[in-house]
Amino acid sequence: GTRADLRSVATYQRGIMVCILLYFIVIAMQAIIASQIEVPPLFRVLSGLAILANGVAGAVFVFLLSIKVYGPALGILLGILTLIPCLGLLALLRVNAKATNVLQQNGIKVGLLGANPATIPL
Repeated sequence: GTRADLRSVATYQRGIMVCILLYFIVIAMQAIIASQIEVPPLFRVLSGLAILANGVAGAVFVFLLSIKVYGPALGILLGILTLIPCLGLLALLRVNAKATNVLQQNGIKVGLLGANPATIPL
């Protein structure tokens, strides 16, 4: 694609990487809360809301990125799959891997949190 498309892929990939990181943090937080006998209900509610918000953000980034690297039909399917626990993480990882391949094939360096969109000239 064009440089603008590559910049969009890098931006969306970075969003997915942050969602994956937050996914693991929230799951760890859930495990800690579950192991405690007396946890205020507010913590359980906030934890659930964090999972929901991360799932919605992940679905949006997967949808936007999938449209760029796979096309609209698979973008919609992967975006919906992202909302299903466990399958959502697999969708995030699959789309991230495809975005990494696309960026690397175009000579763009991809780091731990994806490619830096600012380093891609328009």
